Amino acid sequence: MPVHPQTRREETDEERADRNLGELLGELRVALPGVQVLFAFLLVVPFNQRFVDVTDFQEKLYFATLLLTAGASAFLIAPTVHHRVEFRQQDKEHIVVVANRLAVVGTVLLALAMTGAIMLVTDVLFGAVVVVLAGALVGLLFLVLWYAIPLRRRLNLR
Repeated sequence: MPVHPQTRREETDEERADRNLGELLGELRVALPGVQVLFAFLLVVPFNQRFVDVTDFQEKLYFATLLLTAGASAFLIAPTVHHRVEFRQQDKEHIVVVANRLAVVGTVLLALAMTGAIMLVTDVLFGAVVVVLAGALVGLLFLVLWYAIPLRRRLNLR
């Protein structure tokens, strides 16, 4: 069997696409429970008795975070749906490429949603100064761990 030029593995293009899709779907299984828990939390919050006392800022932040979480759910679940809809169409390479892009956008939306949730809770508990600090630190944490480190490595491998 010939060695694949991109992966340096003994695999065909079809085997590589199968492996890539399996790995991607496995990674999505890690991200989705977090999105689901956050989404459930955000859906319950308005029914809390204290929600009527939220400030204008908290109300807008809540709604933005809710929309970001819905977006993250849509983007992170989309690869599975694409795979099901295109099942047995011999289009796996395309599914892998599109699914990868959807997953990256989904994780960006998830990072923004989680940062928004931290800011919302922080604003209820502590106020504006801590909100800015916590939001900046959590946002930076996601930026560095999820994107800067792997992008730096990717650029160094070229």
